[in-house]
Amino acid sequence: QVQLVEFGGGTVQAGGSLSVSCAASGRTFDLWRMGWFRQAPGKEREFVAAIAWRMDTQDYADSVKGRFTISRDNAKNTVSLQMNALKPEDTAVYYCAAQLRAGSWENDQDYEYWGQGTQVTVSF
Repeated sequence: QVQLVEFGGGTVQAGGSLSVSCAASGRTFDLWRMGWFRQAPGKEREFVAAIAWRMDTQDYADSVKGRFTISRDNAKNTVSLQMNALKPEDTAVYYCAAQLRAGSWENDQDYEYWGQGTQVTVSF
């Protein structure tokens, strides 16, 4: 089992920056990949970014490339998402997710564990 707890988020004006982080506990030695997904009201959950736990590899959704940066701290078992140049369409609940075995980078069905989510609101 892996437990994930997100923190950060909040409300910011368009063009501003926010950071969300996620702390993992439990079977962290088995982590393969960590990711961030988001879900806006009335929409399906979508992939945002992911990072390999033991390699220097990341993946980003086209909608956030160049604006968001995912990073990890293996010693602290945390993954963070720095969000810059935020747009109102970035407003969503952001979820941290963990994979313990290799699967799709962007398919949420391939992530076994999920955090409770944290709200990010970008106002006009």
